[in-house]
Amino acid sequence: MAVVFDQTTAPRQSLSLQVNRVSHSYDLGNQQLHVLDNVTISVEAGEFVALLGPSGCGKSTLLRLAAGLEAPSAGELLEDGRAILKPHPDRILVFQEATLFPWLTVHGNVASGLDARGVLREQEYRIGDILKLVRLEAFADAYPHQLSGGMAQRAAIARALVNDPKLLLLDEPFGKLDSLTRLKMQKELLQFWKQVGFTALLVTHDVEEALLLADRVVVFSDRPACIVAEVAVDKPHPRRRDDADLIQLRQTLLDTLGVSYDV
Repeated sequence: MAVVFDQTTAPRQSLSLQVNRVSHSYDLGNQQLHVLDNVTISVEAGEFVALLGPSGCGKSTLLRLAAGLEAPSAGELLEDGRAILKPHPDRILVFQEATLFPWLTVHGNVASGLDARGVLREQEYRIGDILKLVRLEAFADAYPHQLSGGMAQRAAIARALVNDPKLLLLDEPFGKLDSLTRLKMQKELLQFWKQVGFTALLVTHDVEEALLLADRVVVFSDRPACIVAEVAVDKPHPRRRDDADLIQLRQTLLDTLGVSYDV
């Protein structure tokens, strides 16, 4: 069944994210590296938003701020109206690399977050359900070096999902996968989002990926990043790559990014 985002029926296991006039800089000794410049974004509970922009412009930094791994130099980030001051299991960041613990099995990797939170004994039963969701139940005893790239990334996503995140922050999670595996993982991520109901914030350099997955695409400028456009993708899922409306939106986004492309 096709699904269109509707904030009035957003699932309870999601949260809203408000980025209010956020700027951020890094101290490089004798100079400041300005990364974000007065960024304001509202993400509704249950929404899927993609962040698109040039490499190194500050998109990943914004995810780190939303995860609570760093504090912004100026402005504030709020979850359901509350200030984000530190990391929390409600907000999970998934990186481009699977970053699995090589000495642990798939089951052990997925269990690691529950163990760190001290709830493994009570919630270990959930690991099997999550492994079934990501289709890795047959590989529970496998080690990371025995997995393909796509399987390793599914294990990393399973490790995030077992913590019941209300906001899943995805930093180019499929950027290092081959094209066919990437297409499969895009479809699977969409299914996870529909089934679990989390809010999703995806950093990507792939215009087509953003249009296929997101309810809305936010376009950033070069560093220091500011928002130059927001494009709503008012199309039900699943979406087709040859859809005329998506092709036109792709051209619009590429034009905004300053990329010449003939569709």
